[in-house]
Amino acid sequence: MWLAVIRLQLLIPGARSLKDRRQAVRSLKERLKGRFDAACSEVGDLESWNRAFLSLALVANEKPILQDVADEIARYAQNDAYVQVTGIDRDYLNYGDESGFG
Repeated sequence: MWLAVIRLQLLIPGARSLKDRRQAVRSLKERLKGRFDAACSEVGDLESWNRAFLSLALVANEKPILQDVADEIARYAQNDAYVQVTGIDRDYLNYGDESGFG
């Protein structure tokens, strides 16, 4: 089993308040969760008006599948009208082996 963690660093140029920022981040977060069936949470810079971090977690049987989905997530976020992606970190972890448990 393979795990992927993706961290998106975001700039929200149109935000003039925390409310504006939260709305833009919440919208992207919900769309990512729905479209990619990924766990998604806002992490870090919670009080900044124009910056945010989102982290996503994915699980699959094969690493190439996760790499493809991570690429899709990055493209999707980069095409969002309300945020700019300023950084992307990706980590992949092989959990266990293919022989099963025990």
